[in-house]
Amino acid sequence: QVQLVESGGGLVQPGGSLRLSCAASGFTFSSNAMSWYRQAPGKERELVATIPGTRGSTNYADSVKGRFTISRDNAKNTVYLQMNSLKPEDTAVYYCYTTDWGYGYWGQGTQVTVSS
Repeated sequence: QVQLVESGGGLVQPGGSLRLSCAASGFTFSSNAMSWYRQAPGKERELVATIPGTRGSTNYADSVKGRFTISRDNAKNTVYLQMNSLKPEDTAVYYCYTTDWGYGYWGQGTQVTVSS
């Protein structure tokens, strides 16, 4: 059974940093691409960043390029999202996502609030 559990969200001031974590289980983690999405109130869920399982490069939404970094630790079955220079418009619920055997799986989400 695929499970994705996010953590690390919270309240941070503009310009601050947070690191989100997503602990994965129930599938061959090292083989799967992993993504972070976010959804702000009243807006559609949007893709933030993706990291491949094996070969390939990371990809970022234009709005976070140069500020966010996605990484993974295959020994810990965990994917991270390091968020720097946070802005109020980064406020959202952040979700971890993967696909396995053609099915999509979401975590429960973690709230990030950027406010002074």
